Amino acid sequence: MRVRLNVYFPPELARQVSELAIRRRISRSAIVEAAVASYMSPDGADRMEAAFARRLDRLSRQVQRLERNTGLTTEALALFVRFWLSVTPPLPDEDQATAQVKGRKRYEGFVETLGRRYASGKSLLDEIPEDVWPQPPADSE
Repeated sequence: MRVRLNVYFPPELARQVSELAIRRRISRSAIVEAAVASYMSPDGADRMEAAFARRLDRLSRQVQRLERNTGLTTEALALFVRFWLSVTPPLPDEDQATAQVKGRKRYEGFVETLGRRYASGKSLLDEIPEDVWPQPPADSE
């Protein structure tokens, strides 16, 4: 036996329930019944906590990858700048204008190559294996 209850929903929520009923081809009563049962279920909080834990784990892994990528990018840039500064001698004043023109052309070529590489999906980070990146030391207890 079923007991009839009259409930009132805000118009937007009522619209969402109706749309879901149409999409799933079930009655609005079945949707509301399932929602109330889920809300009152003692393991509902556990399921929600597990879902949050999975999402937090995924976010933690994403943040770890971002930290690795940022650190690697910073180190690569620092290594390049250190190398460039150590091997590039200063130019005499009379060669500065020629060097600037050549530098602009080389930079444009660099940007084009970078754009093609980026568009192809290739990345320096993909070429470096995960196991090269140092792992934090384990706590020794």
